[in-house]
Amino acid sequence: MTDRVRASRPGGRTARVRSDVLAAVETELAEHEYDGLTIDAVAVRSGVHRTTIYRRWKTVAGLLVDLLEAGADDAWEPADTGSLEGDLIAVNREIHAALTARPSVTQAVIAASFRTTEAAEALTRFWDDRYKRTALLVSRAVERGELPADVDAHQLLLTATAPIYHQLVLLRHPMTRAQADHHARVAAKAFATSRAADLP
Repeated sequence: MTDRVRASRPGGRTARVRSDVLAAVETELAEHEYDGLTIDAVAVRSGVHRTTIYRRWKTVAGLLVDLLEAGADDAWEPADTGSLEGDLIAVNREIHAALTARPSVTQAVIAASFRTTEAAEALTRFWDDRYKRTALLVSRAVERGELPADVDAHQLLLTATAPIYHQLVLLRHPMTRAQADHHARVAAKAFATSRAADLP
């Protein structure tokens, strides 16, 4: 999330303070997890006075919520590779890279979001936003004739991406990038096959 945080609201001292603080939250969270995340540590790492952080964010939970909210401020959209399979593979590779990074900010944020209701709700909003944006690749596939117009975009995306989260986050088992690619291909083939079955 760091690059997105820094690019979220450019301009002005307030934006710079927010950017520096949220970048520090990311790093502290990845290194020490939620229990080790403190306003004092964020203040030291960001160079922003603790009084300023307390005044604006009030609590550690407030920092986490704002970090998640900042993720919706960017201009991310799925890569356009020219095919449904290629687009799904590109998305799965991004997810796989984020979840297997050491330390993984994404894994740390997911784990931390279960600690407060506010953070859990913020994470849900973040996922909703990402699924809506990722649905663009389904729209492109429909325009190319790879999928029917009434395809369930959310179900297709879950089919492609859910195995990665299940394996890496829930089961905590390793997964290679090739395996992540495989799940994308399975989803693309399954939904393309359903399209073929609908043809006269």
